[in-house]
Amino acid sequence: MGERLLLRGNEVIAEAAIRAGCECYFAYPITPQAELLEHMARHMPRLGRTFVQAESEIGAISMVYGAASTGVRTMTSSSSPGISLKQEGISYLAGSNLPAVIVNVVRGGPGLGNIAPSQCDYFQATKGGGHGDYRMIVLGPSTVPEAGELTILAFDLADKYRIPVMILADGLLGQMMEPVELPEPVDLESLPAKDWAATGAEGRDPNIILSFDLGPENLKQMNLVLQEKYREIVNNEVRYEESDSQDADIVIAAHGTIARIAKSVVRMARAEGIKLGLFRPITLWPYPYEPLRALADRVDTVLTVEMSAGQMWEDVRLAVAERAKTPFYGEMGGVVPTPLTILNEVRKHAN
Repeated sequence: MGERLLLRGNEVIAEAAIRAGCECYFAYPITPQAELLEHMARHMPRLGRTFVQAESEIGAISMVYGAASTGVRTMTSSSSPGISLKQEGISYLAGSNLPAVIVNVVRGGPGLGNIAPSQCDYFQATKGGGHGDYRMIVLGPSTVPEAGELTILAFDLADKYRIPVMILADGLLGQMMEPVELPEPVDLESLPAKDWAATGAEGRDPNIILSFDLGPENLKQMNLVLQEKYREIVNNEVRYEESDSQDADIVIAAHGTIARIAKSVVRMARAEGIKLGLFRPITLWPYPYEPLRALADRVDTVLTVEMSAGQMWEDVRLAVAERAKTPFYGEMGGVVPTPLTILNEVRKHAN
């Protein structure tokens, strides 16, 4: 049984990473994820692990590349504009088949924006903010305890598939405090061996880690290997949650913090006699297209609610494909909709 603690979301992600065996953490300060960096600064050196406050976000993601090449569990974190600066490095990680965990505690944008919570980085995370035909697994927690659980899962998935994995949270989740129960720290010696890592070549052929090949046919083969891996992830790692959907006429599709708020809306709507349900993707990539498509065959309306201009809405419409109506309600700039404002939107579309 793990230890029960009262922590902010940022602190939970940091502590979960430590307990998952993160040995190297590199980052540059930016709100609203500063507490994550501060937690790592306090605890990583105490454990004999590596903490570096890099000179920039670009420096931090480059350090992640180097540490990941040696096979250790490594992580970086930032918020929206800082993640933008890391995009080239994330593409390098993906192209080199390197496992790493990247945390984005999203703030309002575009540009410098503000430090209020938002979901406006969904496209950047799920559609590839960097260059090339690459993907990364994207996990969207909706509560502080789940943020810890998904952080641990992120390290496991990163190692399993040799892929960068992103935790896509937001400023509200990062600052919110909830009781959590975290597992005992992993035994670093128990983690799977990484025979591909660059750890010195005495007694064996050298391992070469790179994403560079001037031969088009060779680079094509590298890309085909990546695409095969992504198909395997789509087949095996889709995660989602359905609530009150069995008899629903209308369903809210939402992720992260908005999905948490939507659970209150479901209770309020059902008290009025509106048969409302909730569909929450947990993996934002791979997106749960097939489960949502099956749900759309049973309901009249899938209402997407987001703190963005409708970025996940595109994936919802791809999944539903005219099986049901697909209206949208969103807020931007760091505005967080209340349960009542969402309920008023549900009332407009309920039968």
